[in-house]
Amino acid sequence: MSGQSHTRSLRFALLTIPVLLLAIVWLQTRIDVDTRTIAQEKEELLVRSAPLLKKLSLGYESLLADIYWTRAVQYYGTNVMLPGHKFELLWPLLDITTTLDPKLIVAYRFGAIFLSEPLVGAGRADLAAQLVERGVAANPDDWHLDADLGFLYYWYLKDYEKASAAYLEASKKPDAPVLMKMMAAEVAAKGDSFAASTAIWSEIFETSQDPAVKKNAFQHLQSLQAQQDLLALDKYAEDYRQRNGRYPATTKELYETGIISGIPLDPAGIAYVFGPDGKAQLDPKSPVILDKAAKRSPR
Repeated sequence: MSGQSHTRSLRFALLTIPVLLLAIVWLQTRIDVDTRTIAQEKEELLVRSAPLLKKLSLGYESLLADIYWTRAVQYYGTNVMLPGHKFELLWPLLDITTTLDPKLIVAYRFGAIFLSEPLVGAGRADLAAQLVERGVAANPDDWHLDADLGFLYYWYLKDYEKASAAYLEASKKPDAPVLMKMMAAEVAAKGDSFAASTAIWSEIFETSQDPAVKKNAFQHLQSLQAQQDLLALDKYAEDYRQRNGRYPATTKELYETGIISGIPLDPAGIAYVFGPDGKAQLDPKSPVILDKAAKRSPR
């Protein structure tokens, strides 16, 4: 083959690639348009395999990712006001988008919102978490994605251990605000992981140079210690009730019956008291402030 023929073939190939790419997009658009009816919309994707589409993109992954992300946004916006819509095409579109361009942060962050919202979205927080986890793996220095993951686990999936871990991971990333570490500690406490929460707040207290942050950390440490003490006293009070047929009126009664070896004091040095329901509580004079998220089972 002559040099001129080779050059013409190369030029033809270079011109053909974007044409083929546009043809794929055009065909996909036609499928979307032609399968719509007023009463019902039947959605199809020309290619549902993200890895296969990545191979077919012939080096135009980022461009094609932008196109599919635009399609995902349009698809969501078109159907968000339709009662009972299942958004079945949303995950495939987001899967393709983020496979083509793993660095497209906006697709992970807003895609997770589209997927997780139960009233104006797919109601699939599990898929949203899967999407953001993929984003974290592909963008390990972006703390926003870890924070988004923490929110999904905390708010929608109620997995406080994973939520705390995600917030803690976010706190280690460049430019992450100290709030991320605080969130990790508070969520850990909400999940009754006192050891993890105490460890995080202790680190914040010891390393922060901000007086307000140190004060906040100190108050949380006091709260955590008081919460653990109150839980233990509730158990001792139940033991006392089984022996004496009533709950103790004071911690002194626990001490006098040998259930405890001394009068327990809160972190401020003030003795705990018992309420009318027999549950241990802080003395009203105590300056210790319990975390609002603290939960104890009722009698």
